[in-house]
Amino acid sequence: MKSLQPLLAALQFLTVIPAGSHVPQQALGRAMPWFPAAGLLIGVGAGLAFALALLLGLPPLAASLVGVLVLSGLSGFLHLDGVADTADGFFSARSRDRILDIMRDSHVGTMGVVALFAILGLKWAALASMPPGMAWKALVLAPILGRTAQVCSMTLLPYARSSGGLASIFINSRRRSDIYWVLGFAGIASLFVGIPGIAALILGTAAAFIFSLWCMKKIGGITGDTVGTATEVVEVAALCAICALAA
Repeated sequence: MKSLQPLLAALQFLTVIPAGSHVPQQALGRAMPWFPAAGLLIGVGAGLAFALALLLGLPPLAASLVGVLVLSGLSGFLHLDGVADTADGFFSARSRDRILDIMRDSHVGTMGVVALFAILGLKWAALASMPPGMAWKALVLAPILGRTAQVCSMTLLPYARSSGGLASIFINSRRRSDIYWVLGFAGIASLFVGIPGIAALILGTAAAFIFSLWCMKKIGGITGDTVGTATEVVEVAALCAICALAA
Protein backbone atom coordinates (compact mmCIF):
# COMPACT_ATOMS: atom_id res chain seq x y z
CA MET A 1 0.00 0.00 0.00
CA LYS A 2 2.88 2.38 0.69
CA SER A 3 3.93 2.19 -2.96
CA LEU A 4 0.42 3.26 -3.97
CA GLN A 5 0.39 6.29 -1.69
CA PRO A 6 1.49 8.78 -4.39
CA LEU A 7 -1.32 7.60 -6.68
CA LEU A 8 -3.85 7.79 -3.86
CA ALA A 9 -2.52 11.25 -3.00
CA ALA A 10 -3.01 12.39 -6.59
CA LEU A 11 -6.58 11.08 -6.58
CA GLN A 12 -7.36 12.71 -3.23
CA PHE A 13 -5.92 16.05 -4.30
CA LEU A 14 -7.23 16.25 -7.87
CA THR A 15 -10.56 14.42 -7.71
CA VAL A 16 -13.60 13.76 -5.58
CA ILE A 17 -13.16 10.02 -6.19
CA PRO A 18 -12.93 8.11 -2.87
CA ALA A 19 -9.31 6.98 -2.57
CA GLY A 20 -8.85 5.48 0.86
CA SER A 21 -7.70 7.14 4.04
CA HIS A 22 -5.66 10.32 4.28
CA VAL A 23 -2.10 9.95 2.99
CA PRO A 24 0.90 11.81 4.44
CA GLN A 25 2.11 15.09 2.91
CA GLN A 26 5.32 13.36 1.84
CA ALA A 27 3.27 11.16 -0.48
CA LEU A 28 1.54 14.26 -1.84
CA GLY A 29 4.94 15.64 -2.80
CA ARG A 30 5.64 12.47 -4.82
CA ALA A 31 2.24 12.46 -6.51
CA MET A 32 2.98 14.55 -9.59
CA PRO A 33 3.96 11.65 -11.91
CA TRP A 34 0.50 10.22 -11.21
CA PHE A 35 -1.41 13.37 -12.17
CA PRO A 36 -2.13 12.16 -15.75
CA ALA A 37 -3.42 8.87 -14.32
CA ALA A 38 -5.84 10.86 -12.17
CA GLY A 39 -6.78 12.76 -15.32
CA LEU A 40 -7.47 9.44 -17.05
CA LEU A 41 -9.93 8.41 -14.35
CA ILE A 42 -11.63 11.80 -14.54
CA GLY A 43 -11.88 11.47 -18.31
CA VAL A 44 -13.26 7.95 -18.16
CA GLY A 45 -15.94 9.13 -15.74
CA ALA A 46 -16.88 12.04 -17.99
CA GLY A 47 -16.88 9.82 -21.07
CA LEU A 48 -19.13 7.26 -19.39
CA ALA A 49 -21.52 10.00 -18.27
CA PHE A 50 -21.67 11.30 -21.85
CA ALA A 51 -22.32 7.81 -23.24
CA LEU A 52 -24.97 7.09 -20.60
CA ALA A 53 -26.74 10.36 -21.40
CA LEU A 54 -26.92 9.33 -25.06
CA LEU A 55 -28.21 5.87 -24.13
CA LEU A 56 -30.95 7.48 -22.05
CA GLY A 57 -32.13 9.38 -25.12
CA LEU A 58 -30.62 12.80 -24.59
CA PRO A 59 -29.60 14.58 -27.80
CA PRO A 60 -25.85 15.14 -28.35
CA LEU A 61 -26.14 18.80 -27.31
CA ALA A 62 -27.51 17.89 -23.89
CA ALA A 63 -25.22 14.88 -23.51
CA SER A 64 -22.23 17.11 -24.23
CA LEU A 65 -23.27 19.43 -21.41
CA VAL A 66 -23.49 16.43 -19.08
CA GLY A 67 -19.97 15.41 -20.11
CA VAL A 68 -18.58 18.90 -19.49
CA LEU A 69 -20.22 19.17 -16.07
CA VAL A 70 -19.00 15.74 -14.96
CA LEU A 71 -15.51 16.57 -16.27
CA SER A 72 -15.38 19.60 -13.97
CA GLY A 73 -17.37 18.03 -11.16
CA LEU A 74 -15.02 15.08 -10.72
CA SER A 75 -12.31 17.63 -9.97
CA GLY A 76 -14.52 19.30 -7.40
CA PHE A 77 -14.63 22.37 -9.68
CA LEU A 78 -11.21 23.21 -8.23
CA HIS A 79 -9.66 24.38 -11.49
CA LEU A 80 -12.63 26.54 -12.46
CA ASP A 81 -12.13 28.43 -9.21
CA GLY A 82 -8.55 29.07 -10.35
CA VAL A 83 -9.81 30.32 -13.71
CA ALA A 84 -12.07 32.89 -12.05
CA ASP A 85 -9.36 34.12 -9.67
CA THR A 86 -6.72 34.31 -12.39
CA ALA A 87 -8.99 36.20 -14.79
CA ASP A 88 -9.94 38.73 -12.13
CA GLY A 89 -6.28 39.34 -11.34
CA PHE A 90 -4.70 39.23 -14.79
CA PHE A 91 -7.32 41.47 -16.41
CA SER A 92 -7.26 44.03 -13.62
CA ALA A 93 -4.38 46.07 -15.13
CA ARG A 94 -2.82 46.38 -11.66
CA SER A 95 0.67 45.87 -10.27
CA ARG A 96 2.09 42.41 -9.66
CA ASP A 97 1.48 42.52 -5.90
CA ARG A 98 -2.05 43.80 -6.35
CA ILE A 99 -2.79 41.07 -8.90
CA LEU A 100 -1.70 38.44 -6.38
CA ASP A 101 -3.93 40.02 -3.74
CA ILE A 102 -6.91 39.99 -6.10
CA MET A 103 -6.29 36.35 -6.92
CA ARG A 104 -6.46 35.49 -3.22
CA ASP A 105 -9.83 37.22 -2.85
CA SER A 106 -12.62 34.63 -2.72
CA HIS A 107 -15.09 36.94 -4.47
CA VAL A 108 -15.62 36.44 -8.21
CA GLY A 109 -15.57 39.58 -10.35
CA THR A 110 -16.88 40.33 -13.82
CA MET A 111 -13.80 39.05 -15.64
CA GLY A 112 -13.93 35.83 -13.65
CA VAL A 113 -17.55 35.25 -14.69
CA VAL A 114 -16.71 35.94 -18.34
CA ALA A 115 -13.73 33.56 -18.20
CA LEU A 116 -15.84 30.77 -16.71
CA PHE A 117 -18.48 31.27 -19.38
CA ALA A 118 -15.83 31.16 -22.11
CA ILE A 119 -14.16 28.00 -20.77
CA LEU A 120 -17.36 26.03 -20.24
CA GLY A 121 -18.99 27.37 -23.40
CA LEU A 122 -16.07 26.43 -25.63
CA LYS A 123 -15.89 22.94 -24.15
CA TRP A 124 -19.60 22.42 -24.62
CA ALA A 125 -19.62 23.76 -28.18
CA ALA A 126 -16.57 21.70 -29.17
CA LEU A 127 -18.01 18.45 -27.80
CA ALA A 128 -21.44 19.05 -29.29
CA SER A 129 -19.84 19.61 -32.71
CA MET A 130 -18.03 16.24 -32.74
CA PRO A 131 -19.42 12.87 -33.75
CA PRO A 132 -20.41 11.04 -30.53
CA GLY A 133 -17.83 8.33 -31.23
CA MET A 134 -15.07 10.91 -31.09
CA ALA A 135 -16.57 13.03 -28.30
CA TRP A 136 -16.15 10.38 -25.60
CA LYS A 137 -12.53 9.85 -26.66
CA ALA A 138 -11.95 13.60 -26.44
CA LEU A 139 -13.43 13.64 -22.94
CA VAL A 140 -10.97 10.95 -21.87
CA LEU A 141 -7.93 12.62 -23.46
CA ALA A 142 -8.51 16.26 -22.47
CA PRO A 143 -8.06 15.84 -18.68
CA ILE A 144 -4.92 13.75 -19.22
CA LEU A 145 -3.38 16.62 -21.20
CA GLY A 146 -4.61 19.13 -18.63
CA ARG A 147 -2.93 17.31 -15.74
CA THR A 148 0.24 16.92 -17.80
CA ALA A 149 0.29 20.70 -18.12
CA GLN A 150 0.04 20.97 -14.34
CA VAL A 151 3.17 18.90 -13.83
CA CYS A 152 5.15 20.76 -16.50
CA SER A 153 4.24 24.20 -15.18
CA MET A 154 4.98 23.31 -11.54
CA THR A 155 8.28 21.69 -12.51
CA LEU A 156 9.61 24.35 -14.88
CA LEU A 157 8.29 27.67 -13.57
CA PRO A 158 9.09 29.56 -10.34
CA TYR A 159 6.55 30.10 -7.61
CA ALA A 160 5.23 33.65 -7.69
CA ARG A 161 4.37 34.12 -4.02
CA SER A 162 6.84 34.68 -1.21
CA SER A 163 4.74 32.70 1.26
CA GLY A 164 3.61 29.12 0.83
CA GLY A 165 0.41 28.24 -0.98
CA LEU A 166 -1.33 25.20 -2.39
CA ALA A 167 1.13 24.68 -5.24
CA SER A 168 4.21 25.09 -3.04
CA ILE A 169 3.85 21.52 -1.70
CA PHE A 170 4.53 20.19 -5.18
CA ILE A 171 7.08 22.81 -6.19
CA ASN A 172 9.22 21.98 -3.17
CA SER A 173 9.24 18.31 -4.23
CA ARG A 174 9.49 18.72 -8.00
CA ARG A 175 11.82 16.62 -10.10
CA ARG A 176 12.74 17.23 -13.73
CA SER A 177 12.33 13.52 -14.48
CA ASP A 178 8.58 13.81 -13.76
CA ILE A 179 8.17 15.74 -17.01
CA TYR A 180 9.44 12.87 -19.15
CA TRP A 181 7.04 10.43 -17.53
CA VAL A 182 3.92 12.59 -17.87
CA LEU A 183 4.75 13.63 -21.43
CA GLY A 184 5.21 9.98 -22.37
CA PHE A 185 1.85 9.12 -20.80
CA ALA A 186 0.17 12.02 -22.63
CA GLY A 187 1.79 11.06 -25.93
CA ILE A 188 0.61 7.45 -25.75
CA ALA A 189 -2.91 8.56 -24.79
CA SER A 190 -2.96 10.98 -27.73
CA LEU A 191 -1.96 8.23 -30.16
CA PHE A 192 -5.01 6.19 -29.14
CA VAL A 193 -7.22 9.03 -30.42
CA GLY A 194 -5.38 9.16 -33.73
CA ILE A 195 -4.56 12.28 -35.75
CA PRO A 196 -7.07 14.44 -33.80
CA GLY A 197 -5.39 13.32 -30.58
CA ILE A 198 -1.95 14.29 -31.84
CA ALA A 199 -3.34 17.67 -32.90
CA ALA A 200 -4.80 18.05 -29.40
CA LEU A 201 -1.39 17.35 -27.87
CA ILE A 202 0.32 19.90 -30.13
CA LEU A 203 -2.26 22.65 -29.65
CA GLY A 204 -2.48 21.94 -25.92
CA THR A 205 1.30 22.24 -25.61
CA ALA A 206 1.25 25.53 -27.51
CA ALA A 207 -1.56 26.87 -25.32
CA ALA A 208 0.31 25.88 -22.14
CA PHE A 209 3.48 27.57 -23.39
CA ILE A 210 1.72 30.82 -24.28
CA PHE A 211 -0.15 30.88 -20.98
CA SER A 212 3.11 30.27 -19.09
CA LEU A 213 4.69 33.27 -20.81
CA TRP A 214 1.70 35.36 -19.77
CA CYS A 215 2.06 34.20 -16.17
CA MET A 216 5.74 35.13 -16.16
CA LYS A 217 4.94 38.57 -17.54
CA LYS A 218 2.09 39.25 -15.12
CA ILE A 219 3.32 37.79 -11.81
CA GLY A 220 6.75 36.33 -12.48
CA GLY A 221 5.75 32.71 -12.01
CA ILE A 222 2.85 30.48 -11.06
CA THR A 223 0.37 30.01 -8.24
CA GLY A 224 -2.16 27.33 -7.51
CA ASP A 225 -4.75 29.42 -9.37
CA THR A 226 -2.67 29.70 -12.53
CA VAL A 227 -1.92 25.97 -12.47
CA GLY A 228 -5.66 25.32 -12.38
CA THR A 229 -6.19 27.81 -15.18
CA ALA A 230 -3.51 26.14 -17.29
CA THR A 231 -5.41 22.88 -16.86
CA GLU A 232 -8.62 24.38 -18.18
CA VAL A 233 -6.89 26.25 -21.03
CA VAL A 234 -5.19 23.07 -22.22
CA GLU A 235 -8.45 21.11 -22.02
CA VAL A 236 -10.21 23.74 -24.13
CA ALA A 237 -7.37 23.77 -26.67
CA ALA A 238 -7.41 19.97 -26.89
CA LEU A 239 -11.17 19.76 -27.38
CA CYS A 240 -11.12 22.52 -30.01
CA ALA A 241 -8.30 20.78 -31.91
CA ILE A 242 -10.18 17.48 -31.95
CA CYS A 243 -13.37 19.26 -32.96
CA ALA A 244 -11.64 21.00 -35.89
CA LEU A 245 -10.44 17.69 -37.31
CA ALA A 246 -13.34 15.41 -36.39
CA ALA A 247 -16.43 17.59 -36.87
